[in-house]
Amino acid sequence: MSWPRQVFEFLKAASVAHAKWDMEVSLSILHNRKKLLILLAMVAPILAVTFVEAGSFLGGKTAYGPAFYSTTIFLVSMAVGLAAGLITGCIGAGGGFIITPALMAAGVKGILAVGTDLFHIFAKAIMGTTVHKKLGNVSTKLAIAFLVGSAGGTVIGGAINKGLYNKDPLLSEAFISIVYAILLGFLGFYALIDFFKSSKGGAAAGGEAHGGPATGTPALATKLQKMHLPPMITFDEDFVPGGKRISGVIIALGGVLVGILAAIMGVGGGFVTFPMFVYIFGVSSMTTVGTDILQIIFTAGLAAIGQYAIYGYVFYTLAIGMLVGSLLGIQIGALTTKVVKGIHIRGFYAVSIIAGFINRAATLPKKFNELEVTNIAKPVVNNIEFFGNIIFWVVVAIFGLWIFSKFFANIGKLREEE
Repeated sequence: MSWPRQVFEFLKAASVAHAKWDMEVSLSILHNRKKLLILLAMVAPILAVTFVEAGSFLGGKTAYGPAFYSTTIFLVSMAVGLAAGLITGCIGAGGGFIITPALMAAGVKGILAVGTDLFHIFAKAIMGTTVHKKLGNVSTKLAIAFLVGSAGGTVIGGAINKGLYNKDPLLSEAFISIVYAILLGFLGFYALIDFFKSSKGGAAAGGEAHGGPATGTPALATKLQKMHLPPMITFDEDFVPGGKRISGVIIALGGVLVGILAAIMGVGGGFVTFPMFVYIFGVSSMTTVGTDILQIIFTAGLAAIGQYAIYGYVFYTLAIGMLVGSLLGIQIGALTTKVVKGIHIRGFYAVSIIAGFINRAATLPKKFNELEVTNIAKPVVNNIEFFGNIIFWVVVAIFGLWIFSKFFANIGKLREEE
């Protein structure tokens, strides 16, 4: 298997693992009356002024109250959350990747979009986590080593974003857009190739979850486990006689990478942790699930609060709007999978990711012009950005309408199954 293919499989597994976590915590909130009441208490003050808009700011312009408020932007945040939830629930992957690009496409500054997405993930993790049910599968030593690294990684990632923003906000916007364009472009086009192969009866691609290697320990993990670099950590004692051992330094370095990605992209880090633990460190899927849930809470929390909120880069009303929208979207999306063909799900996964890529890539010519890196005619770059936005929102709207049409057309059948 070629290295680009291996990277794609890694990222696809990461996307699926993050979606599974998102669905689990979302359904945990929806099925708990107390959690729903807490959410309602958070939303009620915002809804109370939604159609009044008395005053431009909630809390002022200070670092602890930066959220500019308007009816439109709050409704957009719910729409973004709804779209991400529909993609996550129906496709089982990819929804978390479009939140930051969607917020930026709606006019939110990149650094604010990243901070807000992280805060939304942290709030959802705190409200909906089922970590208490998974504690038997958490390796405390692995978790501590990983969290030491991820804490440092969030500081590095946050420093990069804040440093670029302080130097030039345009530089920060361009950097975040480039990161997303590369990631979404790579994922999207490989997913599209997989879709065409599958539709022609070729190799199965997948929105299915990857639980790890079918047998044995991956070759890379075996090599890493043979490296005796103190302190050595023993894990998976319940699954392997005597357990496995790996250097805590290696685990911490993995945490650093996850923390950096979380703080730069605003995705919480969970989307990389699962395949990293299983395919690179050789940890069993059962141990990985519990440890992943634990690390998302701390990594997202450290990044959201320590690197963004205290500097005024969290848009609280947007975070709550996204949370509400995503809960509804995930529920509808998950139910709709019962009446939608798997091949269609694969196709929409590829298209939704590529739409995000087009949107971020289309902003770059204008950013490069503003940074005086290029000198393309202003009408040209404006049109490129405009059509990139249109393509993104049209694809998202078509996908949403398609899911809702399938849901309402089959609501009777879905009720019978329930």
